[in-house]
Amino acid sequence: MNYPSAPTKITWIIGLICGILGIIGHFADVQILKEHNYTLLLIGFIALAVGTTVKGI
Repeated sequence: MNYPSAPTKITWIIGLICGILGIIGHFADVQILKEHNYTLLLIGFIALAVGTTVKGI
């Protein structure tokens, strides 16, 4: 059975930055972030999900 593993540091940082930018875009009046806030959150979530599922990413 394959258990989830910790994502690499770069994958974790990319997911974290995308998530933070998505949250900022939801609450702040930054046009480019406001237009893509849900996409950024989704990319951050997918990066972290793939990072824990696939070993070495």
